[in-house]
Amino acid sequence: MTPSITDSAVKAAIAAIASESATTAEKIQMLIEMAQGFQKKPKTAQDLRNAVSLYYRAYELCGEEYPLLKARAQIGMAGTLQTIPDAGTQLLMQAKVGYEEALPTLQKLASSEEVAEAQMNFGLALQSLVPFNLARITDSIQAYHEALRVFTWEDYPQEYAILYNNIAIAYLSMPMASEREYLRQGLAVQSFEVALKHINLIDHPREYAMLQNNLGNALQYLVSSHPVENNLRAIAAYDEALKVRNPRDTPLEYANTISNKANALFNLPDNLEKPEAGNSKNLLKAHTYYQQAWEIFTQHQQMEQAEVVSQAIQDVEAEMGIGE
Repeated sequence: MTPSITDSAVKAAIAAIASESATTAEKIQMLIEMAQGFQKKPKTAQDLRNAVSLYYRAYELCGEEYPLLKARAQIGMAGTLQTIPDAGTQLLMQAKVGYEEALPTLQKLASSEEVAEAQMNFGLALQSLVPFNLARITDSIQAYHEALRVFTWEDYPQEYAILYNNIAIAYLSMPMASEREYLRQGLAVQSFEVALKHINLIDHPREYAMLQNNLGNALQYLVSSHPVENNLRAIAAYDEALKVRNPRDTPLEYANTISNKANALFNLPDNLEKPEAGNSKNLLKAHTYYQQAWEIFTQHQQMEQAEVVSQAIQDVEAEMGIGE
């Protein structure tokens, strides 16, 4: 295997830093900045691994003399570890430990924004560990709430929207006894609605569409005695998301939303006054949406999603009596 350009660039840069007449603090800073370059725009998983080794070198150089730089190197390393594709539990656990060790120092010495960003990513790391019983979802939600003290909707709308989105998803993944199922789903819906009070279509279209799409999903799968009403609310939310998402500018997000909308239409009677009359019109609409979503997913080589939609097309066709 020939080393990539970036590998040799990393070696050259490390050698240059080692021979530099720069102070230790400047060398640490250079290593951290170089690592951030790889972390922010990685072309391959190897770039992320290079970032980890640069952060680690910076961390080692810090010793006990540069506590803030040491914490920054640890946070950078943790953030990179959790983004390595298929990061197994081992890398996620390393990330978790990194955050736990570095956050107290950041809280003492860094800006509130820097601390909030670390807490946001710490929440994500914890959330990723929950399915393996290696973290508690309540700790993840708490980390997000800590970050929200700084990332307010007035000053940081993008982070605010993402945090509320993550909180809602965290609620949805909470294991609860079936009779309390409606409670966590209600909390998720409420989280989306809180964020949407402040994130609007004009100023923050992308975040608005993400929240509306995910609100639609939460509503659609609510355990409730009003399934039709929830499906109607879900469809209204998807329609809001589709004011932003379109096949030209955001094809994959668009395909995602129309297939979600099709799922809701699949279960909706044509005439709400006469549900017994069936839903052949809505099934036809759903079929059209699924077909379009399938074409987009296939074209963009999103095979897993295309497969799911293909199954949905078969279900609709069976329901419509096509191909029998």
